[in-house]
Amino acid sequence: MTGEPPVRVGLRVEDVVAAATLYEGFGFVPVGRVPGRDGEVLMVILRRGPLQLLVDALVGMPFPDSARERHTLTGPRGLGVVIGIEVDDVDEMARWCRAAGCVIGAGPLDAAWGERYVEVEDPYGYAWKFFRVLPGARDDGLQATADEWSGRH
Repeated sequence: MTGEPPVRVGLRVEDVVAAATLYEGFGFVPVGRVPGRDGEVLMVILRRGPLQLLVDALVGMPFPDSARERHTLTGPRGLGVVIGIEVDDVDEMARWCRAAGCVIGAGPLDAAWGERYVEVEDPYGYAWKFFRVLPGARDDGLQATADEWSGRH
């Protein structure tokens, strides 16, 4: 691999190959695989623009035994993190995600801060936000967001 992307996100999953296939549907392109001693895939490396996604096996990786590792193994995984990706067609992505087994958490809808978005949880417990900036949206969207969340429309 040449030209390492500036942003990397690692996700731990029970089924690396199935998860990597799902993420290919999110627009990621596979660029590498790391097999374990038994030949089972322990990691798939995918890219989408400046983002490199490392899909790691939940077990079998040489991570040290730590409190964090024990929590990761027992789950739930991904709490408090949402990975946002711009897409051309939010509604089509929502349909694709639903058909792929993702749970729609919000949307698709147009937000006051100037984007159309859908939030989904994938079958591995990770949240994704697919969005498209709406034409004519304000540059920062911060005041619109504050107004929306505080009820000052």
